[in-house]
Amino acid sequence: MYVDKTDLVWQLQNRLKYVFLSRPRRFGKSLLTSTMESFFRGDRELFAGLKIMALEKDWKQYPVIHLDLSTIKSMESLEDLRAQLFRLLLPYEKKYGVGEYETTPGARLSGLISRAYHQENMPVVVIIDEYDSVLLDVLHDEKLLEAYRRVMQEFYQVLKAADAMLRFCFLTGITRLSQMNIFSALNNLSNISLDKRYDSICGITDEELTSCLKTDIDSLSREYECDWETMHNMLKARYDGYHFSSDLTHHIYNPYSLLSAFEQKKLGNYWFETGTPTFLIRQLKRFHFNISTVENIETTDYAINRPTEALTTAVPLLYQTGYLTIKDYDREVDIYTLSIPNQEVRIGFADGLLPAYAGLEGEDVQAGFALKFWRALKQNDVDLAMQEMKAYMAGIPYVEGFKQKLVEASTSEGFYEYTMYLIFSMLNVYARTQVKCVKGRADMVIWMPDAIYVFEMKVNGTAQEALAQINDRGYAVPFETDGRRVVKVGVKFDVNTRIPESWVIDM
Repeated sequence: MYVDKTDLVWQLQNRLKYVFLSRPRRFGKSLLTSTMESFFRGDRELFAGLKIMALEKDWKQYPVIHLDLSTIKSMESLEDLRAQLFRLLLPYEKKYGVGEYETTPGARLSGLISRAYHQENMPVVVIIDEYDSVLLDVLHDEKLLEAYRRVMQEFYQVLKAADAMLRFCFLTGITRLSQMNIFSALNNLSNISLDKRYDSICGITDEELTSCLKTDIDSLSREYECDWETMHNMLKARYDGYHFSSDLTHHIYNPYSLLSAFEQKKLGNYWFETGTPTFLIRQLKRFHFNISTVENIETTDYAINRPTEALTTAVPLLYQTGYLTIKDYDREVDIYTLSIPNQEVRIGFADGLLPAYAGLEGEDVQAGFALKFWRALKQNDVDLAMQEMKAYMAGIPYVEGFKQKLVEASTSEGFYEYTMYLIFSMLNVYARTQVKCVKGRADMVIWMPDAIYVFEMKVNGTAQEALAQINDRGYAVPFETDGRRVVKVGVKFDVNTRIPESWVIDM
């Protein structure tokens, strides 16, 4: 089965020469680059029956240099970096040769392009996958970052000098890194990351899912003993929700997770099997990012595309890495609204951040507490649910080395907001902290299918005082017309044990 994007590939290479595309990991960038390589090599037989056959007439055979920088791993020095770049060039140098005085990665790439151009008597295509992976690995280390940056800058600037010998140049990555000066050196580099003409070039649209993958939905629905429509909605809730332009008509599914679900016959959280990127955790800490405010963030397209090393907030990085996506666009003021895409990302986001922010392991939260808490809420027994939370938090197996951070943080009500937010996110419950009301901000609001819970938490006060604050300041008033039950909960946390000590409930 092949979801056909070849018409977009044809349009892209006909309109532009230097192209940059940013997409989150596991979104099919590598498949896209291999498709481009096969097209430019003139492998016509591979495209039989696909859309590009009705568009392309010439099928010329160009020399292609295709480099995947995600294969560069475990570097400990500049010598390691240079050696691994040389390793990537070696297969092409075996075919086209290497110059005696080409001693740097950039010089060898430049010589390789020149020899391929003259030997084949055809312009060269250069495709670089995950161009930013080398620097993302050392983003936290200023000394290494600067040293590696100089090497990569010399490597990429060759592409501008070789303009007359190039037919097409395509770069992919997760983030936009301007320090390498590639975006200024290649002043004709077209960034199509937010271009609505190509917003579905990676990923699977809902239309593609319900046509190309219709039989897979059938098979999975039988596994879950539900009808086709129900399974489609379950897949949509878990893996859909991405938008990569201001045009919101294309609903994009994470292709890796979607296909993994079909392969394993299970709705799992596959995107996070390789873990949350460590550079993302470091940047969230660096900017002291309030992780409980990741819903309905308003920003501009400039902020979304802001270079990683010039960030003043973690929001662009969260978007570029796929933890946030475009959910709305106001054309009049040119403002994008960003939110978490779907259930899988909400759960995985919380799982990856629990150790860093709350000192908990995600699997302990799900296994030790979720079932009992959900059962209590289904029975409309909020008191029992809070008792389950108290019992669970009293026995939390905190991450090793986290005790000092707990001591420092647990005197702040914000710590409990973070902890509860992440716990509810692990349960795939929509929760927000510091929700604005006319007379202030509610500590936390939780939306359930049949009820809305308004929480106020106290460290230096009583549960009764917390509930009184909800009533006096009208924290629950905005939700009274929703149609669901509104439940107000005042909670007192014990500073020493870090667990809910007491609570009062107004239903």
